[in-house]
Amino acid sequence: MANRSEETEHDAVSRRSNQGGMILDLMLKRPIRWLRMLVEELHWSFFFGVIVVYGVSQGLGKGLSKVSTQYYFKDEQMIQPSEAQVYVGLIQVPWIIKPVWGLLTDVVPVLGYRRRPYFIFAGVLSMVSMMVLSLHKNLQLGLALSCLVAGSAGVAIADVTIDACVTQLSISHPTLAADMQSLCGMSSSIGSLVGFSLSGVLVHLFGSKGVYGLLGMTAGLIVVVGLILKESPSRSPGGKHVNEKFIDAGSAIWKTFQYGEVWRPCLFMLLSAAVSLHIHEGMFYWYTDSKDGPSFSKEAVGSIMSFGAIGSLVGILLYQNFLKNFPFRNVVFWALSLSVLSGFLDLILVLRINLKLGVPDYFFIVVDEFVSHMISRIKWLPLLVLSSKLCPAGMEGTFFALLMSIEHVGHLLSSWGGGVLLHALKVTRTQFDNLWLVIVIRSLLRVVPIGLVFLIPNVDPSSTILPADMLMHRRSEDVVETDKIEMTALLSNEA
Repeated sequence: MANRSEETEHDAVSRRSNQGGMILDLMLKRPIRWLRMLVEELHWSFFFGVIVVYGVSQGLGKGLSKVSTQYYFKDEQMIQPSEAQVYVGLIQVPWIIKPVWGLLTDVVPVLGYRRRPYFIFAGVLSMVSMMVLSLHKNLQLGLALSCLVAGSAGVAIADVTIDACVTQLSISHPTLAADMQSLCGMSSSIGSLVGFSLSGVLVHLFGSKGVYGLLGMTAGLIVVVGLILKESPSRSPGGKHVNEKFIDAGSAIWKTFQYGEVWRPCLFMLLSAAVSLHIHEGMFYWYTDSKDGPSFSKEAVGSIMSFGAIGSLVGILLYQNFLKNFPFRNVVFWALSLSVLSGFLDLILVLRINLKLGVPDYFFIVVDEFVSHMISRIKWLPLLVLSSKLCPAGMEGTFFALLMSIEHVGHLLSSWGGGVLLHALKVTRTQFDNLWLVIVIRSLLRVVPIGLVFLIPNVDPSSTILPADMLMHRRSEDVVETDKIEMTALLSNEA
């Protein structure tokens, strides 16, 4: 009996040990192996570029800028939530014209270089605009908006430059396409988590303008990327040759869009984004100003948004570990269905039903933020992977930027539509009686994209979508070749 008892206890200890080992492998060892594999397969310089652009510029920068801009509009410029919602959309205009930046990086070298000057220009533009916002007192609204748009343009240009590398690698390493998008998304989410966690405290300590000064300093890292990037100069083409490249680029884009498997998902991205109205500014004013609302502090607002970043990161992990091999259409369909349901969580909050159920505002909002961002990331990742597979060879940066700009046009319409809805239903800085109706309309409109998922190809990430001739380099002088740019060691997998 004693031996049997000892064996039972030993088995229990072994099971607990195995469970602990599985958790350790899932949470630590597997991610490390995955990151090491990406560094070995894609080269460390690509890894570094992703961390800086996605992690610092977009992730950390987004976390700091979103909260600071909300308080800047509310406290410094003293504008209404409907106006703020429209201006937030306006700030995203540089992302709509991303194809222009992509076309420049693909076909127009500056002083013989195709990547370094664009990184440097992007960093300098962001630094200058953020410093003007930080140091100038009583800046007029028009000038302030110009600086915010310029800062957004700097981030967009850096994003396009690194996106060209990601897209080329997705073509040359199709089995790693989902992994690369997961790396980009994870870097952005971790950066956002840090940014949102610090944003409320920093806005409280230094004010929104002080945070803009910090953003100016972080933009310097983009300049560093441009300075240390090893790129062999090539002979600058004459004006005629550049014109021919633009004509060829336009022809290639037009030809690609004539392919049904390309224009249909583009139409889906545009319509699904446009009808998913953004009412974030209305909710933000209610969080902080309404007598009947939570009246959260700056620190609380920042911490709430940090849980959204955690939810986004969890969404990436779920997609990377469990969903990346499923067909694009299936993943998007279920994510959209969950998004409709999650939209009504805001209604429960605004109607104060959560308090009647004994659930505190802060806890409920944290759960809402976590769930909505997790679902949003799961919905967005397969569309990113799909977009990377729709780009013809030699025009990766331009075409991927064009696809992303279509999405941003949808978001701009969504933001402006949300602003119009807030204004029409008379949601102001102090009046929130109709905010519940705004939420109902927003949530019901999320049903529309579910009926459009047939536009998405019913294939998995390992499939090739474009014809073979569109994935081949037609003329060596028209593309960024691996023997011209040292960074393209990451493209040819030569360390």
